[in-house]
Amino acid sequence: MSAFGSGDNLFDDVDVDQLVASQPLASTGNLKRTCDHETEVNSRGNQRKKQRNNSGGIIDENPVPDDGVLKELQPENVAQMEVAQKLLTETFGYSSFRHEQAGAIGRILAGGNVLTVFPTGAGKSLCYQIPATAFPQLDLQDASRTPGEHGITIVVSPLIALMKDQVDALKRKKVAADCIDSTKTWEQLQQTYAALREGKLRILYCAPERLNNEGFVAMMRHVRGGVRLLAVDEAHCISEWGHSFRPEYLKVARFADEIAAERVICLTATATPKVVDDICSAFKIPTEGVFRTSAYRPNLNLHARAVKTKHDKYPLLFQFLNENPGPTLVYVTLQQQSVLLAADLREHGFDAEAFHAGMKVDEKSEIQDSFLANDIRIVVATIAFGMGIDKPDIRNVVHFDLSSTVEEYCQQVGRAGRDGKTANCMFYICPDDRYIRENFARGDLPSRKSLKGLLIDILGKNAAKPVGDTFKTSHYAQSRDYDIRMSPLVIIYAALELRFGLIRAVTPEYSEYKFVATPGYFTRMKTDRSPASRAISTNAFKKAKFHHVDLTTIMSRTGLPRIDLVRTLNELHETGLIELKAGGIEQKYRIVQPLPRKGSPAFATLLDDLHADLHADLSRREADALCRTQQVEDLVTGDRCLALALAQHFGMGLPGGKSKCGHCTHCLTGRRVVMPPKRLRKPDLAGIGRILAACDVRDDPRFLARIAFGIKSPRVIQLKMHKHPVFMTLADHDFEEFEKACEGTAE
Repeated sequence: MSAFGSGDNLFDDVDVDQLVASQPLASTGNLKRTCDHETEVNSRGNQRKKQRNNSGGIIDENPVPDDGVLKELQPENVAQMEVAQKLLTETFGYSSFRHEQAGAIGRILAGGNVLTVFPTGAGKSLCYQIPATAFPQLDLQDASRTPGEHGITIVVSPLIALMKDQVDALKRKKVAADCIDSTKTWEQLQQTYAALREGKLRILYCAPERLNNEGFVAMMRHVRGGVRLLAVDEAHCISEWGHSFRPEYLKVARFADEIAAERVICLTATATPKVVDDICSAFKIPTEGVFRTSAYRPNLNLHARAVKTKHDKYPLLFQFLNENPGPTLVYVTLQQQSVLLAADLREHGFDAEAFHAGMKVDEKSEIQDSFLANDIRIVVATIAFGMGIDKPDIRNVVHFDLSSTVEEYCQQVGRAGRDGKTANCMFYICPDDRYIRENFARGDLPSRKSLKGLLIDILGKNAAKPVGDTFKTSHYAQSRDYDIRMSPLVIIYAALELRFGLIRAVTPEYSEYKFVATPGYFTRMKTDRSPASRAISTNAFKKAKFHHVDLTTIMSRTGLPRIDLVRTLNELHETGLIELKAGGIEQKYRIVQPLPRKGSPAFATLLDDLHADLHADLSRREADALCRTQQVEDLVTGDRCLALALAQHFGMGLPGGKSKCGHCTHCLTGRRVVMPPKRLRKPDLAGIGRILAACDVRDDPRFLARIAFGIKSPRVIQLKMHKHPVFMTLADHDFEEFEKACEGTAE
């Protein structure tokens, strides 16, 4: 499970085919993209700022006191905010609202949609937790609903650890909350569903992937009391302009309509004006529903230092850590680098541990807990560390490598100094950092041949199926077979669903079930005459210690529905008669438009149109990713106050219209940080020859470029080229020129 992923893989819990009929989707147009958009962003940000100021002024560059917010409310809303204030104090333990919390909560209670753009640690979660707990009290005041009909607040979040932490915290405050995620057992899910049916839950957390589960969507349509509020955490993920676009988030707005959510709140810590526009458009949030607080933190000293090589960073880092004590986060790009740098720090007498997404869950939990308890001073981490971490006394955040985006940098430095005390943020940069980041950006664009092969596979195999029929596929297998990373593969499927309206994702399924049987299992099977139990006991075959169950074969032989077989397996597991393991996830899609017959002119036309559109779209995404990397370098090396540049990136400024913070590197030295020059080299024919000698692939120039520049892909790993000496030997060359040079080698 990734750090920024829910791992939400519990699918076989509802008989979905009986719940949701197929329905066509409206297509959506492509978003216009451009790299050189700083002027446009600033002008749009200023325009939006003026609009808000004319309608009451809710940008928190000069925060208003909470009583000021109450005075602006209509008389009928004062009673609502009094309930909110009481809950804030008595349930959540705070004496007053901070920044724009009161304004956002007041609008939600009044029935409006809201977007909050608050910095990390500014209290975004209270903006939906308080309304969720206030609804029952307000219903009693106006006698509009009977007990059990108070509805529910659904929180969509990609962060499974954060969901669990918030649910645990809410339960300690006697707030009825729960989450649905991949760690839940079948029995636990049934308990959650029962609480939903009985109207006992106030807040339910789920991952965006859960919205593909037709049974879940159907349940939310008919949940007792309705969905009072839909909260969308990390809402910037919906925007193709955002720094961490997730295709599954495009379905959240559709979900809001399908479940008839009464109101929506979107929450993010980082959103440029363009991203704000995208979120507002998707969720129908008017200008007056946007609440922002400045990204500027006066207690953060933003520093930067440029060096010639990565090796030059080490003595500077050691000196910085000696001069600046206290809990410290050091961010790096690669997992292996986190391990090596942590070891180097320990050799120099520093208490440091590595943290990355490839570590075991128990290891990560132990390191995080030790860091929170101040048993470890320094954590050297990839982006995997810090999501939802609640440690107010982090004194230093160091970027040892180039951040992938300005938004990522802002989020990470925002973890420092939440206690209001001074904290130092250091950014080390060198020319080599750029190559690594550019390689990451270039890894997601598949070759034209790979993309076309995938589309033929998807469309050709299912051309004969009628509208409403379903097909299953393994994304992992397709990623391997067509040398397309998982991220662009998911984007391709999302486009086929949301932009072209050809298919719709429905409840995924496990393709593999196996179990270890106890003696009690065999005793039960002797007396259990139910069709599902008999089918399982008759058809399960043993290999090593596991009994394997092929559901497809059993369904074909017996005619039993899949849901009955899965439910029986889950019941056997929950009663301790078997130890069940499931795997081999298969994605499932419903056909919503007729697909032309393979080999027909219509098929060829559709294939060409999709191929051209999707390749252009993925090419633009690559250009955008490269642009965002350049924006980070420009931020650090620009000739202006670093804090001001960071605020302006998000369409805002410093408090009071100041042009300088007075305590960043630029303000203290009066000089810009200058990156040492390093020119890209032209194609090296000898280097190309070495790569061709090491690899017999001649049909894919981009594959050869990936080897030369050290870019991993499914095919690179399958052929073990990432372990070959030629891997990454030409990383300082011009990528486009190299790819063109390789085109002459293609057969």
